[in-house]
Amino acid sequence: MIERFEDPGLTVSRLTGRRVTGGPVAAVSPAEVSLEDGTTVMVKRGDGPGAVRAEAAGLRWLAAAGAVRVPAVLGYDEWSLVSERVPAGSPGPGAAVRFGRALAALHASGAPAFGAAPPDGPEEAYIGRAPMRNTRGDDWPSWYAEHRVLPYLRTAVDAGTVRPGEAGVIEAVCERLPALAGPAEPPARLHGDLWQGNVLWGADGEVHVIDPAAHGGHRETDLAMLRLFGCPQLEQVLTGYEETHSLAEGWRDRIGAHQLFPLLVHTVLFGRGYAEEALSAARATLAG
Repeated sequence: MIERFEDPGLTVSRLTGRRVTGGPVAAVSPAEVSLEDGTTVMVKRGDGPGAVRAEAAGLRWLAAAGAVRVPAVLGYDEWSLVSERVPAGSPGPGAAVRFGRALAALHASGAPAFGAAPPDGPEEAYIGRAPMRNTRGDDWPSWYAEHRVLPYLRTAVDAGTVRPGEAGVIEAVCERLPALAGPAEPPARLHGDLWQGNVLWGADGEVHVIDPAAHGGHRETDLAMLRLFGCPQLEQVLTGYEETHSLAEGWRDRIGAHQLFPLLVHTVLFGRGYAEEALSAARATLAG
Protein backbone atom coordinates (compact mmCIF):
# COMPACT_ATOMS: atom_id res chain seq x y z
CA MET A 1 0.00 0.00 0.00
CA ILE A 2 1.26 3.51 -0.87
CA GLU A 3 2.15 5.54 2.21
CA ARG A 4 0.63 9.02 1.98
CA PHE A 5 3.28 10.49 4.29
CA GLU A 6 6.35 8.53 3.25
CA ASP A 7 9.83 10.06 3.11
CA PRO A 8 10.04 12.42 0.06
CA GLY A 9 13.24 10.76 -1.16
CA LEU A 10 11.52 7.38 -1.21
CA THR A 11 8.64 8.95 -3.11
CA VAL A 12 10.99 10.32 -5.78
CA SER A 13 12.79 6.99 -6.18
CA ARG A 14 9.53 5.07 -6.39
CA LEU A 15 7.82 7.39 -8.88
CA THR A 16 10.78 8.23 -11.14
CA GLY A 17 13.12 5.25 -10.79
CA ARG A 18 16.01 7.65 -10.13
CA ARG A 19 18.42 7.57 -7.20
CA VAL A 20 18.46 10.41 -4.70
CA THR A 21 21.26 11.80 -2.56
CA GLY A 22 19.49 14.17 -0.22
CA GLY A 23 16.24 15.66 0.94
CA PRO A 24 14.12 16.22 4.03
CA VAL A 25 13.67 13.27 6.34
CA ALA A 26 10.08 14.29 7.16
CA ALA A 27 7.18 14.32 4.72
CA VAL A 28 6.99 18.10 4.35
CA SER A 29 5.16 19.55 1.34
CA PRO A 30 6.41 20.84 -0.96
CA ALA A 31 9.85 19.30 -0.47
CA GLU A 32 13.07 19.57 -2.45
CA VAL A 33 14.96 16.36 -3.16
CA SER A 34 18.41 16.11 -4.76
CA LEU A 35 19.04 13.45 -7.40
CA GLU A 36 22.29 11.59 -7.91
CA ASP A 37 23.06 13.63 -11.04
CA GLY A 38 22.91 16.88 -9.05
CA THR A 39 19.50 18.12 -10.17
CA THR A 40 16.80 18.99 -7.68
CA VAL A 41 13.13 18.04 -7.98
CA MET A 42 10.01 18.99 -6.06
CA VAL A 43 7.68 16.63 -4.21
CA LYS A 44 4.19 17.87 -3.40
CA ARG A 45 1.49 16.07 -1.42
CA GLY A 46 -2.12 16.26 -2.60
CA ASP A 47 -4.75 18.16 -0.64
CA GLY A 48 -7.39 15.48 -1.13
CA PRO A 49 -8.53 12.56 -3.29
CA GLY A 50 -8.08 13.43 -6.96
CA ALA A 51 -5.99 16.54 -6.26
CA VAL A 52 -2.71 15.13 -7.59
CA ARG A 53 -4.34 13.69 -10.68
CA ALA A 54 -5.99 17.05 -11.36
CA GLU A 55 -2.73 18.98 -10.93
CA ALA A 56 -0.71 16.61 -13.10
CA ALA A 57 -3.35 16.73 -15.84
CA GLY A 58 -3.47 20.51 -15.57
CA LEU A 59 0.28 20.93 -15.89
CA ARG A 60 0.35 18.69 -18.95
CA TRP A 61 -2.61 20.51 -20.54
CA LEU A 62 -0.93 23.87 -20.05
CA ALA A 63 2.37 22.54 -21.40
CA ALA A 64 0.64 21.08 -24.48
CA ALA A 65 -0.31 24.60 -25.60
CA GLY A 66 3.39 25.40 -26.10
CA ALA A 67 2.88 28.84 -24.57
CA VAL A 68 3.53 29.36 -20.85
CA ARG A 69 6.42 27.59 -19.15
CA VAL A 70 5.49 24.95 -16.59
CA PRO A 71 7.61 22.44 -14.67
CA ALA A 72 7.57 18.98 -16.23
CA VAL A 73 5.69 16.24 -14.41
CA LEU A 74 8.21 13.50 -13.59
CA GLY A 75 5.85 11.12 -11.82
CA TYR A 76 2.77 10.96 -9.62
CA ASP A 77 0.41 8.67 -7.77
CA GLU A 78 -2.73 9.11 -5.70
CA TRP A 79 -1.07 11.34 -3.09
CA SER A 80 2.24 12.68 -4.45
CA LEU A 81 3.49 14.66 -7.45
CA VAL A 82 7.15 14.86 -8.49
CA SER A 83 8.04 17.71 -10.83
CA GLU A 84 10.95 19.81 -12.03
CA ARG A 85 12.21 22.52 -9.69
CA VAL A 86 12.33 26.10 -11.04
CA PRO A 87 15.45 27.93 -9.78
CA ALA A 88 14.43 31.36 -8.52
CA GLY A 89 15.29 34.64 -10.23
CA SER A 90 14.00 38.22 -10.01
CA PRO A 91 11.06 39.95 -11.70
CA GLY A 92 11.99 41.95 -14.76
CA PRO A 93 10.00 43.92 -17.35
CA GLY A 94 11.26 41.88 -20.31
CA ALA A 95 10.24 38.61 -18.72
CA ALA A 96 6.88 40.15 -17.77
CA VAL A 97 6.11 41.19 -21.34
CA ARG A 98 7.07 37.74 -22.63
CA PHE A 99 4.89 36.15 -19.98
CA GLY A 100 1.96 38.32 -21.04
CA ARG A 101 2.37 37.18 -24.63
CA ALA A 102 2.62 33.54 -23.54
CA LEU A 103 -0.46 33.83 -21.33
CA ALA A 104 -2.46 35.27 -24.22
CA ALA A 105 -1.34 32.37 -26.42
CA LEU A 106 -2.31 29.89 -23.69
CA HIS A 107 -5.80 31.34 -23.43
CA ALA A 108 -6.18 31.39 -27.21
CA SER A 109 -5.33 27.67 -27.39
CA GLY A 110 -8.82 27.15 -26.03
CA ALA A 111 -10.85 24.53 -24.20
CA PRO A 112 -13.74 22.27 -25.27
CA ALA A 113 -16.24 24.08 -23.02
CA PHE A 114 -16.57 26.33 -20.01
CA GLY A 115 -15.81 24.12 -17.03
CA ALA A 116 -14.04 21.46 -19.11
CA ALA A 117 -11.39 19.57 -17.16
CA PRO A 118 -7.99 18.91 -18.73
CA PRO A 119 -7.70 15.63 -20.64
CA ASP A 120 -7.45 12.79 -18.08
CA GLY A 121 -8.29 15.25 -15.32
CA PRO A 122 -11.09 14.48 -12.83
CA GLU A 123 -14.36 16.35 -12.63
CA GLU A 124 -13.87 16.62 -8.86
CA ALA A 125 -10.73 18.77 -8.63
CA TYR A 126 -9.28 21.34 -6.24
CA ILE A 127 -8.27 24.99 -6.10
CA GLY A 128 -5.75 25.16 -3.29
CA ARG A 129 -7.31 23.11 -0.49
CA ALA A 130 -10.89 23.81 -1.62
CA PRO A 131 -12.85 21.32 -3.73
CA MET A 132 -13.63 22.58 -7.26
CA ARG A 133 -16.03 20.81 -9.61
CA ASN A 134 -15.30 20.88 -13.34
CA THR A 135 -18.80 20.70 -14.78
CA ARG A 136 -19.32 21.83 -18.38
CA GLY A 137 -21.60 24.71 -19.31
CA ASP A 138 -22.73 26.32 -22.56
CA ASP A 139 -22.39 30.01 -21.73
CA TRP A 140 -19.98 31.72 -19.38
CA PRO A 141 -22.32 33.88 -17.23
CA SER A 142 -24.62 31.05 -16.15
CA TRP A 143 -21.77 28.53 -15.79
CA TYR A 144 -19.63 30.95 -13.75
CA ALA A 145 -22.51 31.79 -11.42
CA GLU A 146 -23.62 28.19 -10.92
CA HIS A 147 -20.24 26.46 -10.64
CA ARG A 148 -17.70 29.09 -9.56
CA VAL A 149 -19.51 31.64 -7.37
CA LEU A 150 -22.68 30.25 -5.77
CA PRO A 151 -21.22 26.95 -4.40
CA TYR A 152 -18.62 28.83 -2.35
CA LEU A 153 -21.13 31.48 -1.33
CA ARG A 154 -23.47 28.77 0.01
CA THR A 155 -20.61 27.14 1.91
CA ALA A 156 -19.61 30.48 3.41
CA VAL A 157 -23.20 31.26 4.46
CA ASP A 158 -23.60 27.81 6.00
CA ALA A 159 -20.39 28.37 7.98
CA GLY A 160 -21.52 31.82 9.12
CA THR A 161 -18.60 33.53 7.37
CA VAL A 162 -21.01 35.42 5.10
CA ARG A 163 -24.22 36.50 6.83
CA PRO A 164 -27.49 35.54 5.12
CA GLY A 165 -28.46 39.19 4.72
CA GLU A 166 -25.20 39.90 2.89
CA ALA A 167 -25.43 37.10 0.36
CA GLY A 168 -27.98 38.99 -1.71
CA VAL A 169 -25.45 41.42 -3.13
CA ILE A 170 -23.36 38.56 -4.56
CA GLU A 171 -26.48 36.78 -5.79
CA ALA A 172 -27.48 40.03 -7.54
CA VAL A 173 -24.19 40.04 -9.45
CA CYS A 174 -24.87 36.47 -10.56
CA GLU A 175 -28.35 37.43 -11.76
CA ARG A 176 -26.99 40.36 -13.73
CA LEU A 177 -23.97 38.59 -15.18
CA PRO A 178 -25.46 38.21 -18.69
CA ALA A 179 -25.56 42.02 -18.91
CA LEU A 180 -22.30 42.60 -17.02
CA ALA A 181 -20.08 39.98 -18.68
CA GLY A 182 -19.15 41.93 -21.81
CA PRO A 183 -18.92 40.45 -25.29
CA ALA A 184 -19.25 36.68 -25.52
CA GLU A 185 -15.92 34.87 -25.87
CA PRO A 186 -14.99 31.25 -26.57
CA PRO A 187 -13.74 29.11 -23.67
CA ALA A 188 -10.11 29.84 -22.84
CA ARG A 189 -7.54 27.41 -21.47
CA LEU A 190 -7.06 28.79 -17.94
CA HIS A 191 -4.37 28.25 -15.35
CA GLY A 192 -7.25 28.78 -12.92
CA ASP A 193 -5.32 29.74 -9.76
CA LEU A 194 -3.04 32.45 -11.13
CA TRP A 195 -2.18 34.38 -8.01
CA GLN A 196 1.31 35.78 -7.69
CA GLY A 197 2.52 32.87 -5.53
CA ASN A 198 2.00 30.56 -8.50
CA VAL A 199 3.96 32.84 -10.84
CA LEU A 200 7.68 32.02 -10.51
CA TRP A 201 10.33 34.36 -11.88
CA GLY A 202 13.00 31.90 -12.92
CA ALA A 203 16.78 32.20 -12.90
CA ASP A 204 16.57 31.62 -16.67
CA GLY A 205 14.96 35.06 -17.06
CA GLU A 206 11.52 33.65 -17.83
CA VAL A 207 8.26 33.26 -15.95
CA HIS A 208 7.07 29.77 -15.01
CA VAL A 209 3.65 28.92 -13.55
CA ILE A 210 2.90 26.19 -11.02
CA ASP A 211 -0.01 24.68 -9.05
CA PRO A 212 -2.79 25.12 -11.64
CA ALA A 213 -6.50 24.56 -11.12
CA ALA A 214 -6.78 24.31 -14.89
CA HIS A 215 -10.13 24.31 -16.69
CA GLY A 216 -11.99 25.97 -19.51
CA GLY A 217 -13.13 29.46 -18.52
CA HIS A 218 -13.08 33.16 -19.35
CA ARG A 219 -9.61 34.57 -19.95
CA GLU A 220 -10.36 37.66 -17.88
CA THR A 221 -10.56 35.44 -14.78
CA ASP A 222 -6.83 34.64 -14.91
CA LEU A 223 -6.01 38.32 -15.35
CA ALA A 224 -8.31 39.35 -12.50
CA MET A 225 -6.56 36.89 -10.20
CA LEU A 226 -3.15 38.28 -11.16
CA ARG A 227 -4.36 41.74 -10.12
CA LEU A 228 -6.09 40.55 -6.94
CA PHE A 229 -2.91 39.50 -5.15
CA GLY A 230 -0.45 41.94 -6.68
CA CYS A 231 1.58 40.23 -9.40
CA PRO A 232 4.93 42.04 -9.90
CA GLN A 233 5.34 43.87 -13.21
CA LEU A 234 1.61 43.48 -13.90
CA GLU A 235 1.33 46.38 -16.32
CA GLN A 236 4.17 44.92 -18.39
CA VAL A 237 2.40 41.54 -18.34
CA LEU A 238 -0.75 43.24 -19.64
CA THR A 239 1.23 45.06 -22.33
CA GLY A 240 2.56 41.78 -23.66
CA TYR A 241 -0.90 40.22 -23.42
CA GLU A 242 -2.61 42.95 -25.42
CA GLU A 243 0.14 42.88 -28.06
CA THR A 244 -0.85 39.26 -28.70
CA HIS A 245 -4.60 39.11 -28.05
CA SER A 246 -6.49 42.34 -27.38
CA LEU A 247 -8.90 42.36 -24.48
CA ALA A 248 -12.53 43.36 -24.98
CA GLU A 249 -13.45 46.95 -24.23
CA GLY A 250 -14.33 47.57 -20.59
CA TRP A 251 -12.49 44.52 -19.23
CA ARG A 252 -11.10 46.49 -16.30
CA ASP A 253 -14.67 47.27 -15.20
CA ARG A 254 -15.35 43.52 -14.99
CA ILE A 255 -12.38 42.66 -12.77
CA GLY A 256 -14.49 42.62 -9.60
CA ALA A 257 -16.94 40.10 -11.05
CA HIS A 258 -14.10 37.76 -11.99
CA GLN A 259 -12.50 38.18 -8.57
CA LEU A 260 -15.60 36.90 -6.79
CA PHE A 261 -14.54 33.31 -7.45
CA PRO A 262 -11.08 33.46 -5.79
CA LEU A 263 -12.31 35.76 -3.03
CA LEU A 264 -15.09 33.36 -2.08
CA VAL A 265 -12.68 30.42 -2.22
CA HIS A 266 -10.46 32.32 0.21
CA THR A 267 -13.49 33.15 2.34
CA VAL A 268 -14.23 29.44 2.67
CA LEU A 269 -10.60 28.59 3.45
CA PHE A 270 -9.45 31.58 5.51
CA GLY A 271 -12.42 33.45 6.92
CA ARG A 272 -14.25 36.71 7.30
CA GLY A 273 -11.62 39.11 5.98
CA TYR A 274 -12.01 37.74 2.48
CA ALA A 275 -15.81 37.86 2.82
CA GLU A 276 -15.55 41.61 3.26
CA GLU A 277 -13.43 41.83 0.10
CA ALA A 278 -15.90 39.70 -1.86
CA LEU A 279 -18.80 41.87 -0.77
CA SER A 280 -16.90 45.03 -1.72
CA ALA A 281 -16.12 43.58 -5.15
CA ALA A 282 -19.78 42.66 -5.67
CA ARG A 283 -21.01 46.13 -4.64
CA ALA A 284 -18.47 47.82 -6.93
CA THR A 285 -19.52 45.57 -9.82
CA LEU A 286 -23.19 46.43 -9.36
CA ALA A 287 -22.40 50.15 -9.05
CA GLY A 288 -20.64 50.03 -12.41
